[in-house]
Amino acid sequence: MSGIMLQGTGSDVGKSILAAGICRAFCNRGLGVRPFKAQNMSNNAAPTPDGGEIGRAQALQALACRTAPSTDMNPVLLKPQSDCTSQVIVNGKVLGDLQAADFLKDKGPLLQSALRSYRRLEQQCDIVVAEGGGSPAEINLRSGDIVNMGFARAADMPVVLIGDINKGGVIASLVGTKVVLDPEDAAMIKGFLVNLFRGDPGLFDEGARVIEQMTGWRNLGIVPWLPAARSLPAEDAIRKDDRIQHDAQTMTIAVPVLPHIANFDDFDALAAEDSVELVYVYPGQPLPARAKMVILPGSKTTISDLEAFRRQEWDIDLKAHIRRGGYVLGICGGYQMLGETIEDPTGIEGEAKTIPGLGLLPIHTTLDNDKRVTDTTGMSLEDGIPFHGYEIHCGKTQLKENAVPLLRLENGETDGALSADGHVAGCYIHRLFDHPAQRAKWLGLLQAPSDGIEQGQRVENALDQVAEELERCLDLDAILDIAN
Repeated sequence: MSGIMLQGTGSDVGKSILAAGICRAFCNRGLGVRPFKAQNMSNNAAPTPDGGEIGRAQALQALACRTAPSTDMNPVLLKPQSDCTSQVIVNGKVLGDLQAADFLKDKGPLLQSALRSYRRLEQQCDIVVAEGGGSPAEINLRSGDIVNMGFARAADMPVVLIGDINKGGVIASLVGTKVVLDPEDAAMIKGFLVNLFRGDPGLFDEGARVIEQMTGWRNLGIVPWLPAARSLPAEDAIRKDDRIQHDAQTMTIAVPVLPHIANFDDFDALAAEDSVELVYVYPGQPLPARAKMVILPGSKTTISDLEAFRRQEWDIDLKAHIRRGGYVLGICGGYQMLGETIEDPTGIEGEAKTIPGLGLLPIHTTLDNDKRVTDTTGMSLEDGIPFHGYEIHCGKTQLKENAVPLLRLENGETDGALSADGHVAGCYIHRLFDHPAQRAKWLGLLQAPSDGIEQGQRVENALDQVAEELERCLDLDAILDIAN
């Protein structure tokens, strides 16, 4: 059994996508492959078959390996709730909420838990492709590190370092990383690759030679800009999309960016439609008047994000949108916000309190510690159109007597609610738009055509395209040699 870890000179250098592409490339070679990240920080999560949750990136990488996601693939998940507090999830289950300073004090037990997960994965496959977090050059965090060199050293796992040439200064970032690292940490790095190169890669031949001479690391290849990567879910930051400009043929769907927005890849299938202009609305901007639909996304902290929504006066914009005949949909936390009240009797999100919702659906939500994490399938109650997705949420929502449910789940239960005029709806189902018939139903309300492509197939095709390109531009045989 063997393993390789991809670390980066900084955040957002492409570690997650490259790990997914390498996983698929090795899988296409007939190898048994498993992804791994000891610790992830993201509110973009995905369920596992055993009722746990892991980071979205590791779920994508599991798909790349053509295997089911497992909590062993991401044993420690931090879900930020404020600037200083995160919910800590260990082996798929909530451990509790911790302040950042407390979390950094003693991570020894978490490292041991991560090592046990990694060893179990090792026994299942030919190679484990692990992903680091941030950068090993953050040496101020080295003493408590369990995701970069702290884990690589503990697991005796060789490292490939990734630099992003698109940001500039890639030679300095790669060479500088070696300079600041402890020599024993630096010795774990066996090679490097340069990511996001535009143009003729031969123009960087001299740069690659300089890096090799100054670090002693092997050049494993130059990765070009990968257009197919845009069809893969982003890990923890909304991807700006400049493909589509608004015109008379595109229907605008607006998504307000809440401070603790979660699972925003729910809308990838909409963004891929040529008939849709998907607009993420950031604080300081009004909800666009041209929008035909406004979607309130999931949130890690529903009450504080609803308060932030009101501070932006988006509630006023939303009422004007409805008066113009626009549609509103809430997903998970966004669904809770659309109701009449949200109650937090035990202080799940901080202070125990009850606040008024937006009053657009006749529902009441009570937050509690009973977290529901599960894959879900079913159909729309109104027309029987199928959907498949998942639920990750705390709290229960009760419909008042005059409320109309939106969906029927495969177990016979109902979910969500629909207003009397059909213009406001909400549900707990993430990835509702992935099913082509369900997506076509919602776009039909806006008189926008749909391409009929299943989002899962779009992602599969993108993974194969990325893997094919990595076979061409990287020395994957050398990476396998390093892993062994």
